[in-house]
Amino acid sequence: MNNHLFWLKFGLFSVGLGQSFAFVLVPPLARDLGLSEIQTSTIFAISAVAWAITSASWGRASDNFGRRNIAVIGLIGYSISIIALITPLFLVEQNLLAFVYLFPSLILGRLINGLIGSATRPASFAYLADITPPEKRTVKFARMESSFLAGTVLGPLIGGFLFLFSQSLPFYLFAACALTAALQLYLKMPNTKVTTEIANKINTISFRDANVWPFLFFAALISFCQASLLQSIGFYITDIFSDLPDLPLIISICFAILSISTIISQYLFTDLFGLDNSKLLKYGILIVLISYLFAAYSSSIAIFYFAIILNGIGSGMIRPANASALSLAQSPENQGSAAGYLGSVIPIGHMLTPVVAMPIYQIDPTYLYIFSAILCFIAAIFIIINPTMKSVKLLENE
Repeated sequence: MNNHLFWLKFGLFSVGLGQSFAFVLVPPLARDLGLSEIQTSTIFAISAVAWAITSASWGRASDNFGRRNIAVIGLIGYSISIIALITPLFLVEQNLLAFVYLFPSLILGRLINGLIGSATRPASFAYLADITPPEKRTVKFARMESSFLAGTVLGPLIGGFLFLFSQSLPFYLFAACALTAALQLYLKMPNTKVTTEIANKINTISFRDANVWPFLFFAALISFCQASLLQSIGFYITDIFSDLPDLPLIISICFAILSISTIISQYLFTDLFGLDNSKLLKYGILIVLISYLFAAYSSSIAIFYFAIILNGIGSGMIRPANASALSLAQSPENQGSAAGYLGSVIPIGHMLTPVVAMPIYQIDPTYLYIFSAILCFIAAIFIIINPTMKSVKLLENE
């Protein structure tokens, strides 16, 4: 592996560390301090709005100013945001900051991630598309995604261990990892960009184009299901399985097995068996649909864990396949814009969770997972009937 590719993956790994631990720790801690489920979700939603607005622009910026520069900016922004997010929680807990400032402070900390941290992902995947032949793109995208997911596995485990010694230590360490990756990328990664000759020939793509919007619509549906699951796991386990001991540990394990099953799925179905994008999307959405039904009707934590494993397997098939199919449908000079558009819809789920998912959850926790299963059914029908999604397999041979 090229040295700079290692640091690019390590940067995404570092982001995964902090993101997953924040999802594990922030919701329960914020609720203990007096914030509601909707307020907690709103913190992530506002960041997601900023992410959605800026991601496409960062993708285009990587065309003009270089993949390396934009990836580095994103990692620095993420490092600042993870510290700014967690510090107010500890200050309020120690009565060093008035409670009235907690909610806006958390919004500000997370907003930095949405505005600046959103730069890393589109720049990274655009660079990977630049240097990868079409026939290997699904595998390479899956491996890049696995770097982030490996961080989400280890985040709760490493963070939970370090949390025993110091509540702030995990977040400072995760921020330091991202800053280290940023420095190494700046020193070692070539700052590739779209050349002037190619730029003059660019036929700028729009999110409304027939070879773009179907992939974005599909990603948006999956984004909502995934975001509502991530933000509800802690609440769901606490509310449904409240009689179990060591709930924080059970919640952390749940996030870990979700990420582990996703990584294993990506290896099995993209590397080992090498399924084409069409099969990955169809089989993956069916497995995710079934997982939400199991989650909704789980009568024990073991069944809920099984549902989470199924969800990870299906997600591991869907995410790289959709990203790869979108990339393959675009010309080389539009890879940055395509990655940016995809990055802009991924946060949609976090935007909608406080206004759609959490109100459904408050009516009945199981209703949320039934609703997600219905959305997956709609996504499955869309794959079957939409002409562009039906031709995904053909894109790989062009």
